[in-house]
Amino acid sequence: MNEQRAHIVVVDDHKDIREPLSEYLEKHGFRATPAASGTELNQVINRSNVDLIVLDILMPGEGGIEICRRIRETRDIPVILLTAVTEEMERIIGLEMGADDYVTKPFNPRELLARIKGVLRRANSLPRQFAEMAPGMIMFDDWRLDVG
Repeated sequence: MNEQRAHIVVVDDHKDIREPLSEYLEKHGFRATPAASGTELNQVINRSNVDLIVLDILMPGEGGIEICRRIRETRDIPVILLTAVTEEMERIIGLEMGADDYVTKPFNPRELLARIKGVLRRANSLPRQFAEMAPGMIMFDDWRLDVG
């Protein structure tokens, strides 16, 4: 997969962050989908192939740490946590839950872009799982096979 056409989902409950960040990523050649919650993220993941998730930690309802943990149970999608929380323990917990990187707010979009490219480069250099572990569904490349 060409990293410049990677599909990135930006999950943040603040519209003033997720919308401009999604537009920024689009300007830099990515396919970006904004999502305001874990529920919206689930809808995106279930209907399209996602290559990376930029995920806010502090959100109402299901927080980013819980979403990251849930994703790791069933999927092999790289996650970059994006949050205003700067405490060391919070970063450690996020990384232990399966995040691939951690960026604090306020952030430089150019730095986040570089981190996204780095995570995608590492993820694409490793052999990927043949299946994304969706129940009854085998996904590979841009194809889905419903084994039912």
